[in-house]
Amino acid sequence: MSLTRTSRRLAGSVAAAAGAAAVAALTITAPATAAPTWAPADTADITPGVQMYTDGAQCTANFVFADGAGNTYVGYAAHCAGLGEATDTNGCDAGSLPLGTRVTFARGGSLVSEGTTVGHGTLAYSSWLTMQDRGETDENTCAYNDLALVKVDAADVAKVNPSIPFWGGPVAVNTDGTAAGDRVYSFGNSSLRAGIEQLSPKTGLSLGTEGDGWSHPVYTVSPGVPGDSGSAFLDAEGNALGTLSTLALAPLAGSNGVGDLNSELTYAQQHGGIAGLQLVPGTEPFSPVL
Repeated sequence: MSLTRTSRRLAGSVAAAAGAAAVAALTITAPATAAPTWAPADTADITPGVQMYTDGAQCTANFVFADGAGNTYVGYAAHCAGLGEATDTNGCDAGSLPLGTRVTFARGGSLVSEGTTVGHGTLAYSSWLTMQDRGETDENTCAYNDLALVKVDAADVAKVNPSIPFWGGPVAVNTDGTAAGDRVYSFGNSSLRAGIEQLSPKTGLSLGTEGDGWSHPVYTVSPGVPGDSGSAFLDAEGNALGTLSTLALAPLAGSNGVGDLNSELTYAQQHGGIAGLQLVPGTEPFSPVL
């Protein structure tokens, strides 16, 4: 089930199991313009794992991205800007708020409060809207392509650091997927946890790669819950594996569906209209120690 929009609903839908054609490998290169000077990781307000509110609905940031013009973006799940029910997981026909929608970055939010606002941005890319504009018909792409990018306001870029809290990284983009039993790492920040950050770091095991690379079912302790949507997942080497998208009720109850970042980012690079779009590696080394 889609881990979508906590303030509107706390349920999800079973992820569709299917496949999509393998996508080209991604090589990370520096943007054409000079990178921003990132805030120190231990004091930055806007990082992977920050809470993101869209029209009152809360999700969790995954990774930081940059484009060839030097703009900074923070990613989350496309369904975080969705307008339908939690069962609406087909991005090719589900409703979405438009590009240009304002998004708030916040910390310490709960079900009754959005916490402390630390910055703002604008919805600049949605895989759902892009697939609908293109008339995408591949059912596996429609089912699993669940990435959106929020362009950080220029006044707030100095508050950004691209490192994953607690774990460090990402090092690069994972282009190989995962095999059953591979260790994975994540950092959720659902408002259901009332700001208790000790519950945010997660580790667990991949159950393999589905859909010829489009999705990775995982089990973690604890599982991702509504409000964790969009969270970053790293592989055992600290590479960016994917983005938290769904909570499964069956056949693997309590598992999560993680959209493959390489597939999602490649689609955005090819069709999203953001020139030079790339993942920004973390400034802190990956350290997989609890």
